[in-house]
Amino acid sequence: MEVITKQIYDNLIVTLMGELDECTADGTRLVIDNAIAKGGINCVTFDMSGLTFMDSTGIGVLLGRYKIIKKNGGVVQIRGCNSHVDRVLSMSGIYRIMKKIS
Repeated sequence: MEVITKQIYDNLIVTLMGELDECTADGTRLVIDNAIAKGGINCVTFDMSGLTFMDSTGIGVLLGRYKIIKKNGGVVQIRGCNSHVDRVLSMSGIYRIMKKIS
């Protein structure tokens, strides 16, 4: 799993590549939380175009970051999901709280 973060103004872009599951969740959380902790983030955009697999643990990673950002009045959005990841996210209902963008 590779996690790349890039801050552009108040938007943190988190690019996820590989598999987001129980084995990679802790490291992924740590990288994202460290980027958020630097401050000035009002929006997190998860770029999932490089994500090949995600399970329920991955949904937990997204929800945890959502709670952090939402508490500070920010928004979280998701883009670039392949059909498998999109189906997992759709079935979980996550698109009701996180906007799917193109």
